[in-house]
Amino acid sequence: MKLDILAIGAHPDDVELSCGATLAKEISLGKKVGILDLTRGEMGTRGSAEQRDEEAKKAAEILGVSVRLNVEFADAFFVNNTSHQLEIIKIIRKYKPDIVICNAVDDRHIDHGKASKLVSDACFLSGLQKIETFHKEQKQQHWRPRQVYHYIQWKNLQPDFIVDVTGFIDQKIESVKAYKSQFYDPDSKEPETPITSKNFIESIRYRAQDLGRLIGTEYGEGYTVERPVAVSSLDQLI
Repeated sequence: MKLDILAIGAHPDDVELSCGATLAKEISLGKKVGILDLTRGEMGTRGSAEQRDEEAKKAAEILGVSVRLNVEFADAFFVNNTSHQLEIIKIIRKYKPDIVICNAVDDRHIDHGKASKLVSDACFLSGLQKIETFHKEQKQQHWRPRQVYHYIQWKNLQPDFIVDVTGFIDQKIESVKAYKSQFYDPDSKEPETPITSKNFIESIRYRAQDLGRLIGTEYGEGYTVERPVAVSSLDQLI
């Protein structure tokens, strides 16, 4: 299966929190979209890896993605090295996405910045013919995504562009709430974390509203880029 878009996150829920509405919109337009989680989130304060597995499955169903994968790197301890790069390269070459969306280049959680660079490097290396990888004993063809974009996470980084996601914010929030172990629950007896507050879950909507305000729409999701965004004509800009 070829994907139009592959969204990658260091942890299950990174993608939903950061670009879930964009993915829902692209899927509604007929795009084939996949999600790749690099870890099972086993170092999370709340819940377990097994719970996150089930929550990720439900969230994927809510968004309507074509495939969701997990390469099971070590949460908090994965690194940007040859073996990790090759695992991502194999997936890129298998699904041949035109666009890859990945973690913020700089963020509060150290895994996010690490994942951002790891994925970006793997996307480049995937295009080198002399790097050999195999799937089911068949040599894979080289493939380099046309674009690599980075979503915005905890820190309010200045976006290079904003996607109008009006009409898709409720679907995004529903997908986030699929991770019941991770977010606001007034009845939970587990420790509090920066993402378990009521304010954090409410911030999903008001941060999207603020980004929408900047582009004259109701809701938006912001991204940073590695190279300038090109348009073929001025009227492509809204």
